[in-house]
Amino acid sequence: MHQGPTLPVPVLFACHTLGPGGTERQMTEMAKQLDRERFSPHVMAFHPEGFRAEELRAAGVPVTRLPVRSLRDASVVSGALVLRRYLREHNIRIVHPFDYPTVTFMTPLARWFGTPVVLGSSRGERALFPSFYQRALRWTDGLVDGIVVNSPFCAQELTTVYDVSSERIHLAPNGVDTDRFQPGPRHVPPDLAGASLVIGTVSVLRAEKSIETLIDAFSLVADRHPDWRLLIAGGGDHEATLRQRATALTAAGRCVFLPSCRDVAPYYRTLDIFVLPSLSEAFSNALLEAMATGISAIASNAGGNPYILRHGENGFLFPSGESAVLAAQLEQLGTDQGLRNRLALAARQEVEQRYSLRAAADRLGEIYDGFLAR
Repeated sequence: MHQGPTLPVPVLFACHTLGPGGTERQMTEMAKQLDRERFSPHVMAFHPEGFRAEELRAAGVPVTRLPVRSLRDASVVSGALVLRRYLREHNIRIVHPFDYPTVTFMTPLARWFGTPVVLGSSRGERALFPSFYQRALRWTDGLVDGIVVNSPFCAQELTTVYDVSSERIHLAPNGVDTDRFQPGPRHVPPDLAGASLVIGTVSVLRAEKSIETLIDAFSLVADRHPDWRLLIAGGGDHEATLRQRATALTAAGRCVFLPSCRDVAPYYRTLDIFVLPSLSEAFSNALLEAMATGISAIASNAGGNPYILRHGENGFLFPSGESAVLAAQLEQLGTDQGLRNRLALAARQEVEQRYSLRAAADRLGEIYDGFLAR
């Protein structure tokens, strides 16, 4: 008679870094939330010195450095030896890297070293990845037992563009901490004191986030509403360019930039309207967090956003890059508090019912159980 593995089952997660970022956040939360009676989570990272590492260790999850500087130099040998030793010492039964650098590195090695279950991840639009990794992932797609995706958009990309069989794709949507992100007292930074309405976003400031679309849209309505303000919270490569654009298009003090921080919940409680203007988005943590906080949300119709927001029911959608359409939606929501309240309530209920951390961790556990049963 076949017997399942001894519980709890050791699972090894991996991520390139353990600092800011949606993938890093989701991996950390899943490691913390997995049922410890069934699974024993471990984490590896090329750069494990970020604040997520502190969270993991505080939750009793061991964190180990993979000494890999580049996949193109001799450090891969040192990394491979560390990985082999760790897999054997801890009897790891499942290896599940979360981002493309660790999928590329760990998949062939974990398979070679005899790990029973090796899973891949696809959590973003692959066309945005460096070409080296795009080619490598086509190879690792054939090595893994299955690929975990966080949105139907990623699943569709794998089947239609990369010829991955749908039977090998397993959907595990992102989850959000609905206790941490929930409606609460308004947070008003000094730079926003006196604003009658705050529109904004919480985002890494990269090209694909298209924050310039939001700045352009705000500039189209700002003259009619001089007491409205725009908040852009986050940091990244495009911050200087965005600051220049905001200065050129809006009056002084109308657009406020706040830095990245570990606890972004107060930023959401500053907003009346959250906007996600991305050109590419798999399954946005920021959108889920804003909805959980009870804010009316507008998002581009890119990637996985339409799977989260239903236009007119729990938020608004607009065509990616169309600042004029976004401006019209800002005007509509900004001048109708009743509509904002209705959409915000529906958004909060959506997250509570479908996208809690508990639901996300349970779904991941189901996927693991399915592979272990084989």
